[in-house]
Amino acid sequence: MKKDLLKDKVEQGLNEIRPFLESDGGNIELISIEKNVVKVKLLGNCVSCSVNQMTLKNGVELTIKKFAPQIEQVINID
Repeated sequence: MKKDLLKDKVEQGLNEIRPFLESDGGNIELISIEKNVVKVKLLGNCVSCSVNQMTLKNGVELTIKKFAPQIEQVINID
């Protein structure tokens, strides 16, 4: 898949989950996509949230994989 198309698919996934993060005072930013690994930065309340790793795996990663199944992992960059 072309890089721009993959980025668009990942952004679609982020846009779907973003309202849930915003409702808790947080947000998420796409940093990069390298070898099917998405690097994101959690923002706002997401940074200090005690369940942010669970949100990252069970929320963000699953939602992104729905749009871009070839993505293997989503990791947070501090």
